Amino acid sequence: MHLVALYRQPADPEAFDRAYFGSHLPLLGKVPGLKRTVVRRFTRTVMGDPGFYLMAEMEFPDEATLKQAMRSPEMAEAGANLATFAEGLVTLMYAVEQS
Repeated sequence: MHLVALYRQPADPEAFDRAYFGSHLPLLGKVPGLKRTVVRRFTRTVMGDPGFYLMAEMEFPDEATLKQAMRSPEMAEAGANLATFAEGLVTLMYAVEQS
């Protein structure tokens, strides 16, 4: 089970990157049940909305673990941190891998 975060283009990409990689990701690393986080930077839009900047995929063993993690103090701290630099820029979605 994945929690996917899509980030729109920030006004100041350098400031966003400093906050995201310097403080937000280390806080996410403390979230209970999180197996791994993969961050991808978009480099080109071929079709559709060109306004996306980053995508983060946070992997959890199952939906119950993800739901529990979303209620954790660690996730609350990461969310509060995110609001300091990415308010209005992020969309969060649950995703399940299809095979």
